[in-house]
Amino acid sequence: MTGSSTQGIKTVLHPVSDLAAAKAVYTALLGVPPQAEGPYYVGFDVEGQHIGLVPGGGPQGMTSPVAYWHVSDIEAKLAEVTAAGATVKEPAHDVGGGRLVATFTDPDGNVLGLLQDR
Repeated sequence: MTGSSTQGIKTVLHPVSDLAAAKAVYTALLGVPPQAEGPYYVGFDVEGQHIGLVPGGGPQGMTSPVAYWHVSDIEAKLAEVTAAGATVKEPAHDVGGGRLVATFTDPDGNVLGLLQDR
């Protein structure tokens, strides 16, 4: 095989308007503090992936994909992120085969997903 191969999602950047509010939600979601933190960027390194928060990204046209985070207890994680400031968009529900999915929005309206396999 020539060229580069895909290794999965390694970096996801999210536009935010309030860096402190977004940092609280992503810290709750990821369960770790940021590894890079400044007035223009907050970055988290978790399980081989880098998640970055970019203030002012929205007005510059940056959009956010929906990434589904695999969790062992979807209800507990929904409770944790909503306590930190997120809003449930779609409550946990079975989509077949015992797989549960849910979505929530961060303080800026970016949609994030959770996935739990039973």
